[in-house]
Amino acid sequence: MTQKITSLYTAQMKMAELIESDYNLLLLFPRFNMELGVGDTTVMEQCTRQGVSPTLFVMMCNIYSHTDYKPTIKEVTQLDAEQLLSYLSRSHIYYINSRIRPIKEELKKISGHCTSSHSAVLQRFFAEYEQEVINHFAYEENTVFPYIRTLMACHKRQQGYDIENFQENHSNIDDKLSDLKNILVKHLRGIGMASETTELLFQIFSLEEDLSRHTFIEDVVLIPLVQHLEKNIYDKQ
Repeated sequence: MTQKITSLYTAQMKMAELIESDYNLLLLFPRFNMELGVGDTTVMEQCTRQGVSPTLFVMMCNIYSHTDYKPTIKEVTQLDAEQLLSYLSRSHIYYINSRIRPIKEELKKISGHCTSSHSAVLQRFFAEYEQEVINHFAYEENTVFPYIRTLMACHKRQQGYDIENFQENHSNIDDKLSDLKNILVKHLRGIGMASETTELLFQIFSLEEDLSRHTFIEDVVLIPLVQHLEKNIYDKQ
């Protein structure tokens, strides 16, 4: 039986015990490009073996498994910024390919049993949501992340841009999923696909929760880390 660990994870605990305590943390492994087969190694040993920052890995696990956890500024500023960017980029790919597209395909099957008006609404709604997520990630990949890498490589700020621009326009990409959930829960009836609809709802609830953690990471980890980098550069000028 899985036994939830209520205390925060550390790099000294066994990796297998971490996974056993919350199997949802398995979803983080591909985002770190990490493999299983962890044996009896500690988190520190396994991360070091696979070229992953133990500090970053443990922080992400604590964020996903302990909803009241928020890293301190001191913890954030000790992170490897490049590894954080790589983690976020792989997360973007994961959300699009492994979460959103399967939901889109399942929604297409279900909407085929609805009235034409309901079918059109469902498919149009999710297509617009998918495009919004793609645009959101593209802005980060093409504007925000290159800006951060320039900070790290050249130790200078880009004229007319700083992380505050991102912070002011940073939207929650999980918000619109609430509308889709309401449609499925309250208004979709009589189509004879109870099992499929229930499974789809579970996928949407799970995606919504995952994306909220992703947004949280950008708000309390990425933005403060970049602000720290910017301040160091400003102080040296």
